[in-house]
Amino acid sequence: MEINKDLVAASATPLVLAILLEGESYGYAIQKRVSELSGGNLEWSDGMLYPVLHRLERLGLIAGKWQQAETGRRRRYYRLTAKGEKQLATERQQWQAVDAALRNVWSLDMLGEVWSRIFQPTAASPLFGVPLTPANGD
Repeated sequence: MEINKDLVAASATPLVLAILLEGESYGYAIQKRVSELSGGNLEWSDGMLYPVLHRLERLGLIAGKWQQAETGRRRRYYRLTAKGEKQLATERQQWQAVDAALRNVWSLDMLGEVWSRIFQPTAASPLFGVPLTPANGD
């Protein structure tokens, strides 16, 4: 499934902060964790991730340091700062509010209510297969 770029961008900060709450990590590992957490629906490129990491570091939400990996290669490892933990708590509250609103909008009860206001089923119309008649006669 392809996810809208606006949603990907909006979710980048809370995802990175939440991943770093698990412990320090580096770019490639963060990309893999995002993919894992999203069931493969979010595949971030370097061009998407590194600007986010640089912005979060500039804002003081994360801190980075260069370290040599087991392979001998140098990697930049990032960790969450105290300021980042506070921001993550704020982000979590905001996303929970958005999630709750969407769940309410998409709940079966509400959709059923809206559906019944738009369409009036006829006695002969099954749930699927035969189009329903609009309530306003259109």
